[in-house]
Amino acid sequence: MSTNLQDYSHKRFNILTGEWVLVSPHRAKRPWQGQNEAISNEQRPAHDPSCYLCAGNTRINGEQNPVYEDVFVFTNDFAALQSDSPEFSVNDGLFIAKSEQGICKVICFSPDHSKSLADMSVSSIQKVVETWQQEYTSLGKESMIQYVQIFENKGAVMGCSNPHPHGQIWSQSTLPNEVAKKDVQQKIYYNENKTSLLGDYLSQELKAKERIIYQNDDFVVLIPFWAVWPFEAMIVPKQQFENISQLSESESANFADAISKITKVYDKLFQCSFPYSSGIHQSPTNGKSNKHWHWHMSFYPPLLRSATVKKFMVGYEMFGSPQRDITAEQAAFRLRELL
Repeated sequence: MSTNLQDYSHKRFNILTGEWVLVSPHRAKRPWQGQNEAISNEQRPAHDPSCYLCAGNTRINGEQNPVYEDVFVFTNDFAALQSDSPEFSVNDGLFIAKSEQGICKVICFSPDHSKSLADMSVSSIQKVVETWQQEYTSLGKESMIQYVQIFENKGAVMGCSNPHPHGQIWSQSTLPNEVAKKDVQQKIYYNENKTSLLGDYLSQELKAKERIIYQNDDFVVLIPFWAVWPFEAMIVPKQQFENISQLSESESANFADAISKITKVYDKLFQCSFPYSSGIHQSPTNGKSNKHWHWHMSFYPPLLRSATVKKFMVGYEMFGSPQRDITAEQAAFRLRELL
């Protein structure tokens, strides 16, 4: 890759959203006198009697969790979307609104309160993957649901209110903004080329070898060329699948392996339980042809230089466009060296 990309300010194009990110590699060495985050070295117990998500404990709504042994899913006690919301719309001049229905669930990855995905075995992570597959399929069959968003917020710095290893699944009656962008971009490319946008991109990445962190028989873990967050990563299946329900048992095992690798490497980078938001983008459940979709999982970690210095999306990022200092190639090299 041209050294210009490592030395001078430039923009990179996100092929999945149609948006640009400003890259400023010359700023990576600027001194930091801003906020430093606290490092949590707390050793959590395997079971916390005060935790609403631990096995056998009572949640805030009075319901008791079963004494689960691996993965546990329940309807969110404080759901952002309501399944019984009436249909309505507002079209009053420039005041425009419409109702939104949905079902929100919480998925506990493990009964062990002290663990994260990085601490779990590949076989245990595979049970999480299989539960994601089941929930995507069952929620997608609901007539009001057109999209199923699977995600995890890890760490207090990412707004996680409970340290128990868990994620969320929000399903809703329309496509959220980020998914709608990716739906459009992938459809345009597929209609023009009759091939998968991410499939062709992945072929180019595998030849370049500059941003690849890890790969197995079925998946590639890489820093996308257009990454916004300092150590942003993406897991992409080598074969084009529209959604995770299409994975075989062996493929789901390799997906779990890829998740295990990137989360463990993250924890090694700054010797801390690495915070991030992760999510799976996959085909809508709207009953339409979605052959242009190539599902993928993204990790957006906020840490920039150390366990105490995070990337803030403020100023220019809020009013102009996203901006990053460390290049995608530099980030990939650092993570790859830790495997």
